[in-house]
Amino acid sequence: MVRFIIAIAVFIASLSVEAQIKVPQASPKAVVTQTVGLTEVEIEYSRPSAKGRVIFGDLVPFGKVWRTGANANTTISFSEDVVINGASLKKGKYALYITPKADEWEVFFYADTNNWGNPEKWDDSKVALKASAKTELLNRTVETFTIGIANTDLNSANLEFSWEKTLVALKFEVPTQKTALASIDKVLSGPTAADYYAAAQYYFSSNGDLNKAFAYVTKAYDMHEKKPYWYSRLKSQIQAKLGDKKGALETAKVSLEGAKAANNPDYVKMNEESIKEWSKK
Repeated sequence: MVRFIIAIAVFIASLSVEAQIKVPQASPKAVVTQTVGLTEVEIEYSRPSAKGRVIFGDLVPFGKVWRTGANANTTISFSEDVVINGASLKKGKYALYITPKADEWEVFFYADTNNWGNPEKWDDSKVALKASAKTELLNRTVETFTIGIANTDLNSANLEFSWEKTLVALKFEVPTQKTALASIDKVLSGPTAADYYAAAQYYFSSNGDLNKAFAYVTKAYDMHEKKPYWYSRLKSQIQAKLGDKKGALETAKVSLEGAKAANNPDYVKMNEESIKEWSKK
């Protein structure tokens, strides 16, 4: 009887899922992605249409904070720090809010992105950056609210908002040269300790060349100022597999002390078990 009731419940649930109606949204969601120089920019928003209505100054009142679209927060994310109107905006994800005026818009980059429309209570401390941009009159009508990224070059682009006959372009600058030079310096300076550790780990776990694995993990350990206990752990495993039980025991003891200091019980247990095993042989 219980099985029959469960089967009926599952059947009814499947019918309710299948019966969900799919209809187009009045303000469909859009995602804009653009690489500017070496900075990744992504915008997510919902796009309302005018449908014969007067937009700015009416549907969207002047002088009041607007959600910049419809439905959930309109968001923008930057993979690197950017500069807008001379002010720095840290990389990350922000909600976009706008206070439109006839001749100028104020654009807010708001740190809290978990609102539906405007925040229930506006918090100035969450405004990461506020910037202003002049409005432009278009000689055509934009039916559906549009956010785009235009006029891109290696160092900057415009964040553009257009609807009805209004266009607003807000320029942002990206740190292309700084990012490129940092990348060049990193690559040309050679592998990092983490690179050597990853190579050693791969050779060890794939039953590859253990001599290379040992050389790489030793290099990683010597390069790393803090001498991570997980580096020592891998080195001891490689030594044991190479037949150097004495060296493996000494290295495992170093790893054990580091794991205890870091309060990592997993590595403590693994090292203790290895020390016990290798001490028998």
